[in-house]
Amino acid sequence: MNVTIKKAYIENIDELMKWRITVLREVFSVPLEKSLSDLEKENREYYLSEIESGGHIACFAYDGDKIIGCGGVCIYREMPSPDNPSGKCAYLMNIFTDPNYRKNGVGKDVVEWLIAQAKSRGITKIYLETSSAGRALYRNLGFEDMRDMMKLKQRRNYADHQGN
Repeated sequence: MNVTIKKAYIENIDELMKWRITVLREVFSVPLEKSLSDLEKENREYYLSEIESGGHIACFAYDGDKIIGCGGVCIYREMPSPDNPSGKCAYLMNIFTDPNYRKNGVGKDVVEWLIAQAKSRGITKIYLETSSAGRALYRNLGFEDMRDMMKLKQRRNYADHQGN
């Protein structure tokens, strides 16, 4: 198998969407009979906006002419800090390999390509979320578990509590 990684462009939007929906269905265990049309619309708008502006870089992994995997990186800026003086960040996402091609280094190739894209833009803060299945791959590439992080549960309508 000869894997090549190629950048995806707006012209690839239909293929990007097909792979994104596949990833969402697998990661979130969404049954095929459940419609994701609203989510698909939002993702399409995201790609159209962010790929054009440079806020998202997507790629496909190919075996010859066949797409066998994908990945993306969101590029954004947070407030600069001692551990990230530029404030530039990269969030790897949508890393996925066709189940028939797993355990062949495809995911590793995609992640290394995405890391190179981020580093070529001067980004040193690169992170991701992972499943237990991907944890070993990411550790082998130098990622470490993050401490002291929390996520707000979607229970309350915080927009109702405006104040200074």
